[in-house]
Amino acid sequence: MFSTAFLDLAPLEEAGGTVVLPGSKSISNRVLLLAALSGGTTVVHDLLDSDDTRVMLDALRALGCSVVHKGAAVEITGIGGVASRTRPAGSGIPPSPSGGGSGWGRSARLFLGNAGTAMRPLTAALALMGGEFEMSGVARMHERPIGDLVDALRQLGCRIDYLGNEGYPPLKIHPASALKLDAPIAVRGDVSSQFLTALLLALPLVARQDVVIEVVGELISKPYIEITLNMLHRFGIAVQRDGWQRFTIPAGSRYQSPGEIHVEADASSASYFVALGALAATASPLRIEGVGADSIQGDIRFVDAARQMGAAVSSGANWLEVRRGAWPLRAIDLDCNHIPDAAMTLAVMALFADGPTTLRNIASWRVKETDRLAAMATELRKLGAQVQEGADFLRVTPPADWKSASIHTYDDHRMAMCFALAAFNSAGARVRIEDPKCVGKTFPDYFETLFSVSRTSRPHIPVLCVDGPTASGKGTLASEVARRLGYRYLDSGALYRIAGLAATRAGLALDVGHEHTIARLAESLDIVFTEGRVLLHGQDVTEAIRTEEAGMNASRVSALPAVRSALVALQQGFRQLPGLVADGRDMGTVIFPDAPLKVYLTASAAQRAERRHKQLISKGISTTLPGLRADLEARDARDSNRAVAPLKPAVDALLLDNSGQSVEESVAQVLRWWEEKQNFS
Repeated sequence: MFSTAFLDLAPLEEAGGTVVLPGSKSISNRVLLLAALSGGTTVVHDLLDSDDTRVMLDALRALGCSVVHKGAAVEITGIGGVASRTRPAGSGIPPSPSGGGSGWGRSARLFLGNAGTAMRPLTAALALMGGEFEMSGVARMHERPIGDLVDALRQLGCRIDYLGNEGYPPLKIHPASALKLDAPIAVRGDVSSQFLTALLLALPLVARQDVVIEVVGELISKPYIEITLNMLHRFGIAVQRDGWQRFTIPAGSRYQSPGEIHVEADASSASYFVALGALAATASPLRIEGVGADSIQGDIRFVDAARQMGAAVSSGANWLEVRRGAWPLRAIDLDCNHIPDAAMTLAVMALFADGPTTLRNIASWRVKETDRLAAMATELRKLGAQVQEGADFLRVTPPADWKSASIHTYDDHRMAMCFALAAFNSAGARVRIEDPKCVGKTFPDYFETLFSVSRTSRPHIPVLCVDGPTASGKGTLASEVARRLGYRYLDSGALYRIAGLAATRAGLALDVGHEHTIARLAESLDIVFTEGRVLLHGQDVTEAIRTEEAGMNASRVSALPAVRSALVALQQGFRQLPGLVADGRDMGTVIFPDAPLKVYLTASAAQRAERRHKQLISKGISTTLPGLRADLEARDARDSNRAVAPLKPAVDALLLDNSGQSVEESVAQVLRWWEEKQNFS
């Protein structure tokens, strides 16, 4: 997962290949809670690994539930349907079950991040279980309403206090002295379907008689209630439904573990790749595996909306294939109440339509991870779109003139994921996604997955070159800049060191007489840079190529034209999405002459010798400053005067003398230069 402050996306052109989706967030957290409330052990397969599921798992552990990871599966040993502790007579709270169950603790302080699928259902379950609990989250969670759920629970006799603003988390839950189950429980349905879901998941705990829930107002996001009912059925609870206004949990309902359960892939996450296929799958279809026509998730109906806009979609039980159909996409006017989360993807698709697109009945966007209506309108305008924002609708007119933009994501995973699709604009406008790690809420590997099925012309992939003499610190600088940008890293000097190492291990002299043999050897090198290590044919050679001898050998092989030619293609192959930071001696002059930013890093010979001296002494290698300085000056002269690609700054390189700078100061300077090149609005 990208953990950078921002991620700059190259202009993207085409898509194709296969995407395997992660598990559904909505299903994952429902399954975890139901498994915890059931007796025995439930083995959960294909569980989503994300921020939201992690906070749910942490909460279950804090409550005393057994959670065991076994390979890709998670084993949840539940409590047997009710808390294992004594109830006062006549309390209206069910007695402890006989045998089984791990028993939840009497008290806990639970931090639930920004996971509404954890906060709302756990609030209901704990209010009915009894005990002292504090429920909190991030600042945004404390702005997301929960008052309608609390009001419904208070009707039952639950005791819940607000620790901050009325109607919002954080909450304090106290044991209820008695529960009132005779009258229907009223809950609003027009703010969030999660309030009804929370009651449906929790009330089987106390169903000694029929328990009735009545929905006040229009129920929004009905497909999410269908997921809840489906999951309850899998755990032995047969809810009776009268339309969408009245739900009855039969007397005697009791959770029963299915033993094993598989989590379906996330249909909301599929929306980004359905859209991607509609935008850019021109040569071959984009295949999406893990979700298809048989999905129980309402967001699978996003496919119908994408078809209306022109996408060509075929499907099977658990797969979709999408390619571009109509182009430009067709503008639509759509009631999106049935796909509230996936509708955000339609708003970005609207940028590529043949006229204004209107998305209606999306008032629930305002109480999600952020006020999505306002956020979407603001960020679409940055790209050049005309946007009309209403109380419950959004109208998007495509840009007449695309603009490069830095997209603020508001700590909202869906903002980051859907706006990444804007990089497929044909105008070449660049897109920056701020705080890309926010996708960890539901799809930690989203950007890696996106890049794996996206293609663009090689010149579109940004490269930042750092050239300079030996011991100037270019490797340290370049690797840190790559980390900050989330780009790939190439230590070109290591390639020459590896070629020299491989040749000497093969018994070859590093001279003109063996030039073509070494070149053929270099062509077959299997090199991987990973987490600060260098692997050659799977063997760690990190230390072996960092010796002084290896450095001298690198200079010798780099002077052989045939070897250099063999390594040029290898180096250029590192230019992959999302971008590359390459360091060496000729990155900006020979290998990547079209790089948008070239830095020539240098320092005085005395300063470089001192740095190298400290480095070698720390490794226990005896050396002298005068000797090191003489070696560096000799190498500088040799590298500067070689016949092929001599060491020199590119004409358009920016000079950076780091003799008196710390690494952090040098990195900050390079990032400032990079920022000046972007021109984001």
